[in-house]
Amino acid sequence: MNVRLRNRVLILGGGFGALYTALELERLLGWEPYVEITLINRENFFLFTPMLHEVAASDLDITHIVNPIRKLLRKAKFFHGEVQAIDLQEQQVRVVHGPERHLHQIGYDHLVIALGSTSNFYGIPGLKEKAFTMKSLGDAIHLRNRLIDLLEEADFECAMGTRKDLLTVVVAGGGFAGVETIAAIRDFLHDATRFYPHLERGLIRLILAHAGPVILPELGESLGHYAQKKLARRDVDIRVNTRIAALTESGVQFADGNSIECKTLVWTAGVSANPLLESLTCPKNRGRLVVNEFLEVEGCDGVWALGDCASILNKKTGQPYPPTAQHAIREGRTVARNVLAAIRGGDKKAFAFSTIGQLASIGRRTGVANILGLNFSGFVAWFLWRTIYLSKLPRFEKKVRVALDWTLDLLFAKDLVHFMILRSPVVSSDGAEQARKEGKKQAARAIGA
Repeated sequence: MNVRLRNRVLILGGGFGALYTALELERLLGWEPYVEITLINRENFFLFTPMLHEVAASDLDITHIVNPIRKLLRKAKFFHGEVQAIDLQEQQVRVVHGPERHLHQIGYDHLVIALGSTSNFYGIPGLKEKAFTMKSLGDAIHLRNRLIDLLEEADFECAMGTRKDLLTVVVAGGGFAGVETIAAIRDFLHDATRFYPHLERGLIRLILAHAGPVILPELGESLGHYAQKKLARRDVDIRVNTRIAALTESGVQFADGNSIECKTLVWTAGVSANPLLESLTCPKNRGRLVVNEFLEVEGCDGVWALGDCASILNKKTGQPYPPTAQHAIREGRTVARNVLAAIRGGDKKAFAFSTIGQLASIGRRTGVANILGLNFSGFVAWFLWRTIYLSKLPRFEKKVRVALDWTLDLLFAKDLVHFMILRSPVVSSDGAEQARKEGKKQAARAIGA
């Protein structure tokens, strides 16, 4: 029997957990031929999500926080496709691939599920159809285009009666994503108004709606209150203990009965596990696959899960580990070592990790951070945010590009280019010839008249 085919490792996903599983397997295995590693993802790049809000705010070029997966992997194979179904009985994954989305059946001996999460709108009316999200590079570009659209429309005289509605933005969710997004939006809109002669900063209205009593609950009340005060001084209307009830044509309705007329709602208030997991018969906790201390899916031999897809119990706290990047990176490395142990017959390693620190940028070169139990705020926290995340960004080339973007941002205004993914208009030769003849006829008639 072919030894190599008995050790096919298939990794589903392209986020922190999936990528670092593949990288660790490469490091451990070197160039040994008996293990075949394949990573499948619907995008051919790895997105550095902590900097996503900076793309939406035009602080960074859209390509500088993404890395082509093929440039990151050396031994592992990459398959650019979208996972459609997982067959645990047959040990196969169904994937569609290419512009025509033709089907592939890919077998495995060890399966690593790291498909991430999706936005959860909790059935709130209007959100699925109209709300913006901040989960992908496309989301950030879409939101940036939306903000520029609003500025362009509001600057014209036809918008005199609706300018405040156009320049009102609501962000739902006071966690890291929501706070960093609204801070970035605030800086972008305020800096941009000087290029629009009919607009002024007083027309901009920003609302952050958070269901809890204080924003950034992960950092504790002290830093949460600090962030609230800083944002409030920058004219961000922070509404705690507030939930979204509906998004209508006219604006946002809150659960307390109040409403706001606006055209833009950014939803960062909830996620759920990837819908593909619903079809799996493995034990789940709130849609996530339940795994043991070795990150093996309960009751499914040869199947591993991590990141947003997995419910991993922290024995110290009795609660699942949070789905953050720093956890996903360590989970990926642990899965890689345990997959190798399963192949070679060695001892597996239990996953255990304590959060090192958490940081958030709140705009205007200020931030909040908790590192090893110590609180930081203001410029120091912002500097730590940039320094730490820049060091974590893969590949030296991208580090240099991001550092240059940040440097140029100190010297020049934010870019206001609206990215339209449209083909240029064309005409067929027959149509052009017909138009030319028609033009000649009209010219002849005009001369005759």
